[in-house]
Amino acid sequence: MTKWIIISVLLFVIEFYAYQTIKTITRNPWLLGLYALICLGTLIYFFYGLSQFDRRIGVTRDSLQAMGALFLLIVPQIILIAFMLSEDISRLLIAGFKLVKNQFVEGDSSLGYFPDRRAFISKLALGVAAIPLAGMIHGILKGKYNFRVLKHTLYFDDLPESFDGFTLTQISDIHSGSFDKTEKIAYAVDLINAQKSDLLVFTGDLVNNKATEMIPWISTFKKLKTPKYGKHSILGNHDYGDYIDWDSPEDKDKNLADVKEMHATIDFNLLCNEQVELDNGTDKISLVGVENWGHRFKKMGDLKKATGNLDADAFKILLSHDPSHWEHEVKQHDTKYQLTLSGHTHGSQFGIEIPGFIKWSPVQYIYKYWGGLYQEFGKYLYVNRGFGFHAFPGRVGMWPEITVLELRKKMV
Repeated sequence: MTKWIIISVLLFVIEFYAYQTIKTITRNPWLLGLYALICLGTLIYFFYGLSQFDRRIGVTRDSLQAMGALFLLIVPQIILIAFMLSEDISRLLIAGFKLVKNQFVEGDSSLGYFPDRRAFISKLALGVAAIPLAGMIHGILKGKYNFRVLKHTLYFDDLPESFDGFTLTQISDIHSGSFDKTEKIAYAVDLINAQKSDLLVFTGDLVNNKATEMIPWISTFKKLKTPKYGKHSILGNHDYGDYIDWDSPEDKDKNLADVKEMHATIDFNLLCNEQVELDNGTDKISLVGVENWGHRFKKMGDLKKATGNLDADAFKILLSHDPSHWEHEVKQHDTKYQLTLSGHTHGSQFGIEIPGFIKWSPVQYIYKYWGGLYQEFGKYLYVNRGFGFHAFPGRVGMWPEITVLELRKKMV
């Protein structure tokens, strides 16, 4: 209860401050009333959606929409407040300077002058705030299904020569419980098939919470073609059902078993701390899949169990959902994992990426490795930005990703 009181008070402060900004621009009672009505309606919608949230069910499309409405309201207002707070600080400094000057320099007993807010600053703030607002509207309506194919070529000294030119497609973080447009997911499946890779891998989070979320999408995902070296997958943190309340531990265990079975239903070979060999008749490379290992989440991944008696120098591709696993265990592990594929971060579903110029997302303040390709200690990590969406029902600048990697033998 205390948490929600704090949130309510915080929202009230944000709304009050933002309203003062609008009053600087216009005194028209109709416009002010319309603004207040929009804010009130959005907050009512959000709190109503919150009141309907059931911890036994978890996130639903309705709760996603309520959260999206709140983001549409709050994010532009925070930008407004940032501008106005900066101006208020400058106004306070000016008033303080005037006060000191009057009292101690000119001997004037007046309290000085506190400048009014400038309409120009308020209009500038409103213009800047409109940019993320437009972006979020686009992200909710279009961006969440704006699938992109990102291709990279990676070079290795120790790649078996007969695997030179080997290609794999990676998808991650499906979050099937969030989907609402069958034709968009069908388009993405066709896009994956069009890559004609040698291997297809999925790096976890099939559902938000429950295996049943995937049932409406089985027929669509069964259309994913099986490449020469198969379709392989791992579990993500959401697949364990840890974010909702269960009637009994047995129900939670059954759900996990059902999630695992769902991988088989859509023809993926689920790797739970185990590995398979990819044999082309001349050479072999090993595909290793671990359960979720997160610095802030469940640590079920077991590299020792997954690798078994595998030669430490064998060429290995590791599937591990959370990139913090690579940071804390994999990259300096005695056993060399030449390539690790992860997901989990979604790139925060919000950010700016212009290759060669800027790469920014709020998630970078939480995860050191959060999106794209990294190389350290002679090893690669690729973090997929995610196929689906969760929490916020959209994507802004961090589009849903289908990754295609080509492995090449580095020439001496």
